[in-house]
Amino acid sequence: MVSPSVRLFTESRAFESTWRAALSELGLDAELAAPETLTDLLGADMTAVIDASWSGFDEDELLAAAGFARALGAVPVVALEGSTAFGAIAELLEELTGGLVARTADDVVRVVAALARRGDPSRARRFEYLTVAPRGTELLAILGDGRAALVQRPLGESDDGSDVLGITLAEDAESATVELSGGAIILVRAPSGQPAVAPAVRAAASSFVLDALTLDGVTLGARLRALRVAAGLTQAELARRTGIHRPNIARVEAGRHTPSLETLSRLANAIGVPTKRVLEVDQLADGSSEARASSESSPGATAPGLTSPGSTSPGTMAPSAAPARPRIGTK
Repeated sequence: MVSPSVRLFTESRAFESTWRAALSELGLDAELAAPETLTDLLGADMTAVIDASWSGFDEDELLAAAGFARALGAVPVVALEGSTAFGAIAELLEELTGGLVARTADDVVRVVAALARRGDPSRARRFEYLTVAPRGTELLAILGDGRAALVQRPLGESDDGSDVLGITLAEDAESATVELSGGAIILVRAPSGQPAVAPAVRAAASSFVLDALTLDGVTLGARLRALRVAAGLTQAELARRTGIHRPNIARVEAGRHTPSLETLSRLANAIGVPTKRVLEVDQLADGSSEARASSESSPGATAPGLTSPGSTSPGTMAPSAAPARPRIGTK
């Protein structure tokens, strides 16, 4: 959610009504304060919506108010609706507020939506977009907070440099699986603020660090077997549900064959768990959580344009003509 303290610095009842209505649409509330009290009431991690039409503001005073809020660590928002007196500093206000300037009633809705989005602390840990970069030698990763980086290949020791066949986003968008034509399946995680798990994949320009973990056939097979047993299914029944021959399922569970993401999805769906349960790093590292994983299975919502880990889509999973650019779409 947005910062818990949103203050409207205005003396206008119409201004207050417009902004309160927009905030309430997203379940947010705000306190009212006189503009001249901004320096006394404002604190870090607060959001200050500044009514530029207040009679006490000239260009210098408005810049000082917005700049003070920014320097203090607050989120400044400048409302220029109905005011034409600040054209000379409009671009600087855009820079100071990170684009949170409202010039029209429509802008109020846009700015409030941006506030709610920016106030979500988990967005920095989610992928918004992940694809093979145009140059073909790296991945392009964009996080929910707008950071972007070129992630150089190889993605760890198991990355043989072969083409990327598909990229599938986890339900929480905090990780993605990258399937290579050479057979490797690599789990890539967005930054979490936790110590990196080797091998670490450092982004070009050092804007953030991604962790990569190879999902080997033995580990995946053990996970699938544990989940199948916890669900009370035999290999024969799983074969009947998936149409995959029982000997092939046995080979997968024994770690003698690393299945594709499509096959993993079919097996996971038949067992009754989302594919993420098979691919989760914590679950893979902790065998004691196998049975718990099967009892917690409930597929999450899939964002528009994304492929659920429990399903496959020709548009994201199938190889494409060179240069291959399988991708995760925008959320």
